[in-house]
Amino acid sequence: MPPDLAAADWVLRVEDQDLRGEVGELTFARAQGYADAGHVRTLVTGPDGSALVGTVTGNRGHVYQTVVRIHDREVMVWSGQCSCPVGQDCKHAVAILLAARAQLRGRGTARAGWEAALAPLVRGGADQGTSVPRHRLGLQVSLTQGPGGRDERTRLGLQPVRPGRSKPWVGQGVGWDDLTNRWSRVEVDPRHRALLGQLAALGKSSGFGYFYSSAKELPLGDVGAVAWPVLRQVVDAGIPLVGGPGVTDVVLGEGSARAGLDVTRREDGGLLVRARVEGLDEAGSSGSVDRREELFLVGRPAHGLGRVDGSGTLTLLPLAEAVPDVVVALVESGRAMEVPAEDVPRFLSGYYPALARQVRLTSSDGSVVTPADRPPRLRLEVTPEAGHVLHLRWTFAYAVPTVGGSEEVAVVGLGPGAEDTVRDAEAERHAVEEVLPLLEGTTGLVERGRSGEPALRPRAVLTGIGTARFAGEVLPRLEDAEQVDLVLHGDLATYEEAEEAPVVHLSTTEAAEGDWFDLHVQVLVGETEIPFDQLFEALARGQEELLLDSGLWMRLDQPELGSLRRLIEEARELDDSDQGDPSRLRLSPYQAGWWEELVELGVVHDQEGRWRERVDALLALGAGDRGVVQAPAALQATLRPYQLEGYRWLAGLWDAGLGGILADDMGLGKTLQALAMVVRAEDRGDLAGGPVLVVAPTSVVGAWAEQAERFAPHLRTTAITATRRRRGTDLATAIGAADLVITSYTLLRLEAEEYRSLPWSAAVLDEAQVVKNRRSATYQAVRRLGAERTLAMTGTPLENTLMDLWSMTSLAAPGLFSRPETFTERYRKPIESGAAPVELDRLRQRIRPFMLRRTKAEVAADLPDKVEQTLSIDLHPAHRRVYDQHLQRERQRVLGLLADLDKNRIKIFRALTLLRQLALDPSLVDDEHAGLARSAKVSALLEQLTEIAAEGHRALVFSSFTGYLALVRTALEEAGIAYAYLDGRTRDRASRIAAFREGEAPVFLISLKAGGVGLTLTEADYVYVLDPWWNPAAEAQAVDRTHRIGQHRTVHVYRMVSRGTIEEKVVALQERKRRLFSTVVDSGEFASGTVTAQDIRGLLEG
Repeated sequence: MPPDLAAADWVLRVEDQDLRGEVGELTFARAQGYADAGHVRTLVTGPDGSALVGTVTGNRGHVYQTVVRIHDREVMVWSGQCSCPVGQDCKHAVAILLAARAQLRGRGTARAGWEAALAPLVRGGADQGTSVPRHRLGLQVSLTQGPGGRDERTRLGLQPVRPGRSKPWVGQGVGWDDLTNRWSRVEVDPRHRALLGQLAALGKSSGFGYFYSSAKELPLGDVGAVAWPVLRQVVDAGIPLVGGPGVTDVVLGEGSARAGLDVTRREDGGLLVRARVEGLDEAGSSGSVDRREELFLVGRPAHGLGRVDGSGTLTLLPLAEAVPDVVVALVESGRAMEVPAEDVPRFLSGYYPALARQVRLTSSDGSVVTPADRPPRLRLEVTPEAGHVLHLRWTFAYAVPTVGGSEEVAVVGLGPGAEDTVRDAEAERHAVEEVLPLLEGTTGLVERGRSGEPALRPRAVLTGIGTARFAGEVLPRLEDAEQVDLVLHGDLATYEEAEEAPVVHLSTTEAAEGDWFDLHVQVLVGETEIPFDQLFEALARGQEELLLDSGLWMRLDQPELGSLRRLIEEARELDDSDQGDPSRLRLSPYQAGWWEELVELGVVHDQEGRWRERVDALLALGAGDRGVVQAPAALQATLRPYQLEGYRWLAGLWDAGLGGILADDMGLGKTLQALAMVVRAEDRGDLAGGPVLVVAPTSVVGAWAEQAERFAPHLRTTAITATRRRRGTDLATAIGAADLVITSYTLLRLEAEEYRSLPWSAAVLDEAQVVKNRRSATYQAVRRLGAERTLAMTGTPLENTLMDLWSMTSLAAPGLFSRPETFTERYRKPIESGAAPVELDRLRQRIRPFMLRRTKAEVAADLPDKVEQTLSIDLHPAHRRVYDQHLQRERQRVLGLLADLDKNRIKIFRALTLLRQLALDPSLVDDEHAGLARSAKVSALLEQLTEIAAEGHRALVFSSFTGYLALVRTALEEAGIAYAYLDGRTRDRASRIAAFREGEAPVFLISLKAGGVGLTLTEADYVYVLDPWWNPAAEAQAVDRTHRIGQHRTVHVYRMVSRGTIEEKVVALQERKRRLFSTVVDSGEFASGTVTAQDIRGLLEG
């Protein structure tokens, strides 16, 4: 009968291709041949299946002892050791694996039984007539005392022996080396040699052959649990176990032993805890351990049990399961552990459950009532509250053992706590996994654990329809679940869904005060009238159900409510006076005919109902009544008066749950005003339902993150700069517990569904003109985002046509205008044709409450004379690769030149200038890179110049590289933007300057050397510095071409810096080392300045 290898089921996961990769094709082929030919003669494993032990016959009849051990079952790390010359991971080890795998798969790969049995006769027929005397073997077991403590107190040694002349058994000639050495001439029974060879192989794999090379005895404790099945085969094969030093006789018991603890009660109320051994019944040693016999455990950790009785007979048994250290000590000492009476409750609640999970516990005197290994019970406490509120709390109930009484229960929360009760994490996880499917259909009961897995929310509060659905759908499922105990505190109301369809009654009458119509609405379900204010609010919020005070609830997606839903969605056109009665809606004459048409056509949007419920708050904001709202203390900035006014407007929108459009001129601090709004929301706890999502062009995502860090460092800000595949996590994990999330329009479009699946307290759309095309995928991604409120920020809300405005309002104020076709007929065509100027006034009136726009001229008195900003620009990926390649090369070269800075100053300057040019555009260095990708700076500049030119502003654009200005010229020509140009080679310098001053072109491109000094260009109010210059004084002089006497407008200065390049290093050093760059460049006015090698290294840091 083949041995049971079930414990070694890890072998089934070993595939042929893995073996070939480990040992090579040739070794695998030979091993396969050995397995197929039946060369694997014996094969066993231990209880834990961690080792396979067997014997394999070689080509010349040599028998090799082989052990294969598994070290890591997750990644399948194994090793093989063998007595053959190869020694490790040989063909014999692979043959062992193949044979074991074949047996576990139930299809033997070895030869048929008759062929395997007769093969040795055929193979060795010539030698069969020769009879060679063979020694009879025995296995001597000796007993010595060890050091104790964590090491073995009693050690067992195994040694092969044979019958002697003067002594019954001697070890000469049959030592472990004699049996395993293939050159040994000792003649013994081949089967006996093979079995003892297996023990030797086990010892070698455990360190015996290396650490005990001179020892005659194999330490049984060190070999491990795998030795016990081999010992059983040794005894079954007729090899006697012989007593050695300290032992008169040796018996290998049948079965296995178990060591546990027995808890009994003392007269004083305390407890005694003794070791209890089971499995030695035949030897008369079952029961609690005492000093009448010597018991000891074999191995550390223990895997066997030994008992020496008064006659010196040693009985050995393998252990069926692991034994904790505390049990080992009690077994070998024979003493009992005492628990004082006052500590018994703490022992039973805090220690007894943990012991029960690791070792068998009994109470021989019946004094301790145990929980019989009962797993913890999941409990749900339900506490109803007035107003359709349910408080839910999940707990676990643990059965607590008691002394002489009935079983008690300890209740603990889901999370870790300070309770004495020992928790069973695996049982708790299993209980939660079983109940999670029962909670489908409710929200707020399940959350994400630390690893992202679904988990129960320890406490939850349900309100409104959530309470009704839970009570009617989920609670019955939990009541029927055997694994959940329900505890109801108080009376739960009866909740039921309305069976009859609602009936809507509409009537129209003329109002007494003139050109107005009053609409009266009544809704009945059977004989029950639905309170219109509740229904109005539910429909306006887009709710799918409505719950009444009585517990009756109804669905709102029924056809009978279609007309009423459309009415509320179009309520944006209603008069702004307060009617008092929410069931009386007022329509102006201008909307009366439109209303009838809408009823017939059903032209509405599902989102539009959100607008009317808060229209009063919007009208107040539009009228300038923005209340007294202080700037948040946590904001690390001082708001200018107009910024404070904008912040108050945003705060009013936030409180009303509405969005809007902040359309301030470029440079007035829209980002700072929006950050102030977010800071206020975080201070008030308004972000509990989700973070604020900022969506911006890719080029300004970094700038948003930098300003958030500068002005609101306490906000938990996360910038999403890559797709899920590149960042390696889902969006929810990447966001974590952030208050502010910044992403780009591109990433939102690519992962629209993932963004849509998350809750957002608000969405902020920077440069909202990006999504003006309502047919684009980006617009659809924003429209379906589902944020509670949306703020659009743009300096050009009407960039091309009035449909740009419609697109933004459809995102920021869904419901203000109807579908685009209707908007086109009502507003766009009349206004753009000039045929109906009154419609323009009406349009302005409609948008006034939720749009705020201030121009620079309006707030000029409050602005400083010069506003300076740094714009960080991300390189195009192809540009980034070229830059990084050169950076590595130039960095190594420059660092090598720093040993003699003065001598190599020119070479260092050339290298740094090369990196500056690469940070702008690779084609400035090598024409081969021309057309690789448009410079990101040029694209960003072109976007800004398009906007300011449309608004009538003038701009100066400076660069120290004329080649880069040539790229800007090409981009302006392609965009159709007129420009003037000036560099050191311009001959008609005066005419170029005059052309700009006279307004022929809105943009003036100027090189540093040609226009840095000697010019007065106060006609411009915008300055763009395309690359940071070595000499910050020269940069300031260039800015002063327009910021000087005669300038009556605020000058806006933008320094454009390529993110992650040498330009950032230049900007960082400008303040603390203003003389550094000119000193490196030339020997001019700052030649006396000191430049250290460390300064240069700072420029080249990655």
